[in-house]
Amino acid sequence: MINIIVDADSRYNINKASIRAVVLEMLIKLRIPGRIELGINIVGDRKMHELNRKYRGIDSTTNILSFALEDSSPASLQHLPKIGFVAAPDKWLRLGDIVISYPQAIEDASMDNISVDEEIKNLVEHGLNHLLGIHHN
Repeated sequence: MINIIVDADSRYNINKASIRAVVLEMLIKLRIPGRIELGINIVGDRKMHELNRKYRGIDSTTNILSFALEDSSPASLQHLPKIGFVAAPDKWLRLGDIVISYPQAIEDASMDNISVDEEIKNLVEHGLNHLLGIHHN
């Protein structure tokens, strides 16, 4: 069972079914079974700017933020055992949350000459990789 919570302001024209499908496809492809839950929030630039400043110390907006429930230790602490995902007593694997700026997705889609839906799918995939501990260089 997979619970994908997609939350967006009604002013943002998003395809929740498409977002859920991307997540399901990735989890199947990566062979990640079990009871899994994650949240995907579509927000405006003001909220994204606030989150980016609060959690990353960067005073500007961004297109995506991921908040994993995994303890990602810095390289200096790699000798310690990894804590891993939070073990919930109800046996659900709660991956965390992905936050996407709809205005930034529009801008990125325009620059890449793709649809906003396609850009949001790309961002969801990117964010889910982060929640799963797959990071880019």
